[in-house]
Parts: sequence; structure tokens; C-alpha cells
Amino acid sequence: MVPFIALILSFLLFRVVGFLGVTYWNDWHTSIQWAVSIMLLMGASAHWGRRRSDLVRMVPPGFPQKEWIVTVTGILEIAGAIGILLPVFSPAASVCLVLLLIAMLPANIYAARNKLTTGGKPVPKLPVRIGIQIIFITAVLLASPVFYLPG
Repeated sequence: MVPFIALILSFLLFRVVGFLGVTYWNDWHTSIQWAVSIMLLMGASAHWGRRRSDLVRMVPPGFPQKEWIVTVTGILEIAGAIGILLPVFSPAASVCLVLLLIAMLPANIYAARNKLTTGGKPVPKLPVRIGIQIIFITAVLLASPVFYLPG
């Protein structure tokens, strides 16, 4: 839930900063790119922190090397957070991030169906979890250069 809150609050913050005269963030596209980057970095931080064991438990049975999967997905989130901000990499980063978010969906479904916890708190119920994942995918798509409309 922290990455979702980070996405919303950072987007609003960047928009306010833009309205206050910082021209760099004076458009929605730059603001959503940075908000997506912050969302990804917040999510990635859990891959090595106190919540790592929670993430490892979220990997559905049948997937081998669960700790390796958690490590790799964290690295990919960091790479995506950087790539989405760099114009030369942003188109590829957007596509890869959407694929990553789709690939991570089974873990989110497994966690919701099995009432797992992260940080001692229950994960969101399945409809909420899927809704948040759709919001994440939409945000990544909006951060893509394909959706950049100046003005």
C-alpha cells in the first residue's frame, strides 16, 4: 500500500510544485514520470528491508528460488525507476515495467487469497489488490513517452 500512497502523494506534490512556478514539473507527464519512479523505488526498498521475508512468502508455491525472484524483481524495479526518467530509455522501460507488473500479479493474487501480511498488516483484499495493480500499470503507461502531449 505504501507504493500506492507514494504514487498519489508524489504526483500531487510535483503538480503543486509545478503550479508554484518550478517549470520542470509544470506538466502532468513529467510529474507522473517522477511519481512512478518514486512508487517503484518505494516498492523496491521492501525487497531488501524488514519486509523481504513477507515478499518471499508472497511468491506462490511452485516457483523455484523465491529469494532470487524477490531480489531480481527489486533490481528490475530500480532499473525501471531510473529508466522511466531517461528519455532514451523511457519507451523500453515503460514496456518492461508493464510486463513486470503483470508478471508480479500472481504473487499479489496468492497473497490476497491466502490472507498474508506485510509488515504485520494484512495485504489488501483481491479486488483492491487488482485495482491497485491496474492503477500502477496505467500510471506506467501514462509515464511513457507515447502519452506525452505538450501543453
